[in-house]
Amino acid sequence: MNRICVNGKLHDADTPVLTAANRAYRYGNGLFETIRWTGKFLPLIEYHLDRLLAGMDVLKYQLPAHLDREKIHEEIIRLCVKNHGTKPARVRFSIFPGNGGLYDGDRKLQYVIETWPLTAEQGSFNNNGLLLGIYPDETKKPGIFSGLKSADFLLYSMAATYATGQKWNDALVLNPAGRVADSTIANIFIVKNGIICTPPVADGCVAGVMRRYLLDHLPEAGFTVEEQTLSPGDLDNAVEIFLTNAIRGIRWVGRFGEHTYPSEISSHISRTLVQTIFS
Repeated sequence: MNRICVNGKLHDADTPVLTAANRAYRYGNGLFETIRWTGKFLPLIEYHLDRLLAGMDVLKYQLPAHLDREKIHEEIIRLCVKNHGTKPARVRFSIFPGNGGLYDGDRKLQYVIETWPLTAEQGSFNNNGLLLGIYPDETKKPGIFSGLKSADFLLYSMAATYATGQKWNDALVLNPAGRVADSTIANIFIVKNGIICTPPVADGCVAGVMRRYLLDHLPEAGFTVEEQTLSPGDLDNAVEIFLTNAIRGIRWVGRFGEHTYPSEISSHISRTLVQTIFS
């Protein structure tokens, strides 16, 4: 049976471990990281831990002395080996400030680690281009919380529901200025005029781990990459579009609106910069 790790202790995955007073449940007050397990190691784990600790600082969480970067890393690997051995898996590490109300209760941090198996298809570049649209019902306001991987996921949840209804693979979320922030589960990159562009965190996107990795390493591979404000019109005029996250790496967008896109550049980046860190 699959196990979960709750505050350092292993339980059967179907064991009730959280109460109705949990603040992540009550208020969406929590952070999470979604991490890939290759069967041997956790790619980009230092980037994940950087983002997690930066988010905890923003939310005024006090990491207990016994739970440092090394301990988090160690416990994730322990659970992955227990549940999946050398097979690939997806990991979710969630952390939240205890139980209680807005002004009272226990503020002691709690955490949960969960894992699920990954299929071969989830670990490779997509052969069929994604169908992408824009979520029209709400926008994402940029601010100090917008870049966090937060438990408050209502906007993205509703955008995903809308995408499913439209038979899209994903939906883009805009900010109040009508600029592109990100998608429900990924950051977005476009190729235009020989430059690879992605929205800045200041426009409201989550500070994605794979996004950061590509910003760091695309120049080393000979690409020009920039953080640029993007409008839907920029996507219409793009040469290519691709989405990125830490589980799937790069996924090629084949259609946005009435426009179709090839995958030459995105597949090359996936093969040379992403698949290499997954193996």
